[in-house]
Amino acid sequence: MNLFFEESGDFKVGAVLSQQGEAYQVETPSGKRTKVRARDVLLQFEHPAPSELMTLAHKLADEVDISFLWEVAGEEEFGVAELGNEYFGHAPKAEEAAGLLLKIAASPIYFHKKGKGRYKAAPAATLQAALAGLEKKKQQAMVQAAQVEELKAGRLPEAMQPVVRQLLFKPDKNTIEYKALEAACSELQTTAARLLLSVGALGSAKELHFSRFLIEQFPRGTGFPKITLPAMPSLPVADVHAFSIDDVTTTEIDDAFSVQLLEEGKIRIGIHIAAPALGITRDDAIDAIARERMSTVYMPGDKITMLPDELVQQFTLAEGDARPAVSLYATLDMSDWSVLSMETLAECVPIVANLRHNDLDELVTEETLAAGTGDYPHKADIVQLWQWAQVLERARMSKRESFGLRPEQNNRVDFNFYVEDDVVTVTRRKRGAPLDKIVAELMIFANSSWGKLMHEHGVPGIYRTQGAGQGWAARMQVRMLTHAAPHQGLGVDQYAWSTSPLRRYTDLVNQWQILACVKNGVTAPLVAPFKPKDADLFAIVSAFDSAYSAYADFQNTMERYWCLRWLEQGAVRQVDAVLLKDEVLRLTDIPLVIPMPGVRHARGTQLKLEILSWDEIDLSVQARVLEVMTAATELTDELELEEADATAEAEQAAEQALDAQSQEAAESEESAQDPALLAASEALAPSVNTAAAPE
Repeated sequence: MNLFFEESGDFKVGAVLSQQGEAYQVETPSGKRTKVRARDVLLQFEHPAPSELMTLAHKLADEVDISFLWEVAGEEEFGVAELGNEYFGHAPKAEEAAGLLLKIAASPIYFHKKGKGRYKAAPAATLQAALAGLEKKKQQAMVQAAQVEELKAGRLPEAMQPVVRQLLFKPDKNTIEYKALEAACSELQTTAARLLLSVGALGSAKELHFSRFLIEQFPRGTGFPKITLPAMPSLPVADVHAFSIDDVTTTEIDDAFSVQLLEEGKIRIGIHIAAPALGITRDDAIDAIARERMSTVYMPGDKITMLPDELVQQFTLAEGDARPAVSLYATLDMSDWSVLSMETLAECVPIVANLRHNDLDELVTEETLAAGTGDYPHKADIVQLWQWAQVLERARMSKRESFGLRPEQNNRVDFNFYVEDDVVTVTRRKRGAPLDKIVAELMIFANSSWGKLMHEHGVPGIYRTQGAGQGWAARMQVRMLTHAAPHQGLGVDQYAWSTSPLRRYTDLVNQWQILACVKNGVTAPLVAPFKPKDADLFAIVSAFDSAYSAYADFQNTMERYWCLRWLEQGAVRQVDAVLLKDEVLRLTDIPLVIPMPGVRHARGTQLKLEILSWDEIDLSVQARVLEVMTAATELTDELELEEADATAEAEQAAEQALDAQSQEAAESEESAQDPALLAASEALAPSVNTAAAPE
């Protein structure tokens, strides 16, 4: 006797060897022996042979008209023998019954299983819906196959054009387009990004990196909603002639300076900060925009501003006009440059000049300042600012050393990026140049002084602190708090970001708080926009940290991309590099960091490399060492890092990512003046300054 039975969802046949109760010992045509329960047996037959029955059954199943079979089945539940009688007009033979079972089981949309060997025809409406679904899937499969072929042929399917970025970064995996892209990538053995670039879906790897950032951080686009510009405040006009010092590409000019010689060897120096807080109020429409963005985003050749351009133009300290500003005046004794008094005012400040590093750096040097030589605008004022900046720096260094930190080193090099028409220029610029130091020291002085002002008035602010933890790594970590605390790396008792309110939301918040102190004195805690222990202030700190970190990562990505473009544009194949630490090198001419496993020398060792290849998509570089050169003495201090300094790298990258366009102090406050953090960032983050193309 032979059996036709069901096992694990499959139909099988075999010859019975023995039977014990409700179980059969069966040998299949392949020779395998298996145990079959009686309840799984669908047919018992003598002829034909098991293997022949399966052949005949499959042949018959292929010939069965499933639509006619569904019509014959009627609406009642049936067994295969009953249906066989109707379909064949006689009691079905073994192979005929098996063929019907195979066909019915393979057609679940026509027949619903009700039990072992028992089925029921699907209702007409259900069947029609299922058939429509099958047809739809068939058409979708054809569309998908056509898209796969187009991609393989190097063409972008029309249906993919509007959803390229979604396919790359936030795909709906149920769409035809995603499935086609995935299938094409699998067949071509490549990635979605590389395939879409190859078919022209994206113009370049730059667009790929930029698009990824936009879809993550600006999913609704970078445009601003329509705004109503605030009325310009009515303020007294200061009796000064202020000037700013910025990179040539800077358009958001936050700070300016003025110098007034007084009688009896005294001098009054003004630090003037753009005052958007006089026009923006907490929770208004413009504040909502600024708070959502948290900061201007910089990258080589471009930027995404925190505030709409028309509002920036209203408050930027552009030359030729008197602009609203929060001014910090320090009256000094020129004999020792001690501070005799300080005053903070809200006023309109006449801006007579916007000086640019690109025009002055070669003229304003330590040598020309010492000799009193050179001819440039505001020479006398710059000389006085330089004298005070040096005194401020010495005081900070003394304070820094009292915290147990080493003196700063100013022998490092900055790198500026300029991109125009997709051509990048990378320039080296020695850190600590006089103009840099002037701006940096005066900004640190302002941020520290205003932080003290808020603290003394009992008004909370957003402070940067460093040095409160245990161990070197914890001491190097820079944190944001809402109360005053020392910043040991800078050598100040408190430090509140306040000097870049056009570009950084924390500075705008602090400017509101500072103005409350200036206008209301001892009652400031009652009327300041943010009260002590305001939960919203903590939320701002958290959101700012998150956004700022993402922006810094993006800037580092784009700087690395442009470093690779620099290699390509110059057809550069041999370069000089310096070893930052074991297996990590940085090129000398551009801030490109290359991991090279197996390269182990003293930190600061100079090497000559051959660049073998690079990839603008994953930003990797392949190189080999051609020659090991003598360690450079001037780099030793730069690279003398504690191993724990690496924990400060992310913070430092964020510090320096803010101002990709200028060398002004607001951006170099902690980068130019905090060597431990800077060195870590130079070791692990490719660059420190970025300049965009002229606007």
